[in-house]
Amino acid sequence: MAEAERIIGTPDTPDDDHQQTAAAGTADAAQAAGASGEAGTDGATGRQTAHKPGRGRRIAVLFSVAAFAYALDLISKMLVVARLEGRAPIRVVGDLLELHVIRNPGAAFSFGAAFTVIFSLIAAIVIVVIIRLARKLYSFPWAIALGLLLGGALGNLTDRIFRAPGVFEGAVVDFIAPKGFAVFNLADSAIVCGGILIVVLSFYGLDPDGTVHKD
Repeated sequence: MAEAERIIGTPDTPDDDHQQTAAAGTADAAQAAGASGEAGTDGATGRQTAHKPGRGRRIAVLFSVAAFAYALDLISKMLVVARLEGRAPIRVVGDLLELHVIRNPGAAFSFGAAFTVIFSLIAAIVIVVIIRLARKLYSFPWAIALGLLLGGALGNLTDRIFRAPGVFEGAVVDFIAPKGFAVFNLADSAIVCGGILIVVLSFYGLDPDGTVHKD
């Protein structure tokens, strides 16, 4: 009798089978969610949780674009100040485009010259907001747009801090002079391009976190 029990063994109870099956299913689901980076289920609450991969890459794109825009603006200003300031404008495309160095105490495209300090503070706030928003960034186009804004804001803020007449009152170096338009610089161009891209992304319902909504 003992020998028969040893051979046959003790059968699993229905509860044991149910627990083993549930455990195996939970482990398989967790493994699949971790491998694919897609939505899984929170075992404690039963709620669906989203696992969005690639945020680190998007943040890297944002700061890479910002660094490139900032470096390009900084180098171009150093060159034109050293070689063109105080000299006659240089024609690039006939009468349509010239390089003409001016010092602009106002905002982009020479607007608001009487509010230099205010524009400096706005630029600083924009930089802080973009850096905070980067924590929720999962969209590649938004990374490019915010990178352009960040690089442009840093470029002009650098002028306002380090150039005469003083900290947060410095005049921005502008040198791109199209015919019949205000003189601007590469930082202004980056800000405008970033702003236009944000408008387009918002029009199509794409949010910084990568979700798409339709009104």
